Amino acid sequence: MSNEMNTMDIHEIIKFLPHRYPFLLVDRVLNYTIGENSTGELHGLKNVTVNEPFFQGHFPVKPVMPGVLLLEGMAQACGLLAFKTMSDEPPGDNVLFYFAGIDKVRFKRIVEPGDQINYHVKMIKERRGIGVFQAEARVDGELACSAEIMCARREI
Repeated sequence: MSNEMNTMDIHEIIKFLPHRYPFLLVDRVLNYTIGENSTGELHGLKNVTVNEPFFQGHFPVKPVMPGVLLLEGMAQACGLLAFKTMSDEPPGDNVLFYFAGIDKVRFKRIVEPGDQINYHVKMIKERRGIGVFQAEARVDGELACSAEIMCARREI
């Protein structure tokens, strides 16, 4: 793998992901590397603020980021890496990577306002347009959630 730092700001991220506020859950990519045989790793982040719309109802007394949104953020990070490793084309209106499956999910700590989520995703394998990724969400170096995520490439 290359040691060169590859970053993505929010402007580049929205070229790859179809998500928009309030459902875009990756603010920045700090680094990604592309290896041989369509492998790679990506480190992204999400700044969690008290202004997130889900905190209004989850939970009013003790705001906690819903676990399904942690998984969605991890899947979005996987989608970004999938575009970088599995797609021969630049992002456009004709190709998407869909969240296709999830296994081995574990939640280890809550995420609350003021936290910064660090997504760490690594491609395990790719076959016939489906990528399998190992994904983690960490806060202050502590594991919040881990899962094995599948993304499927589809032309639309």
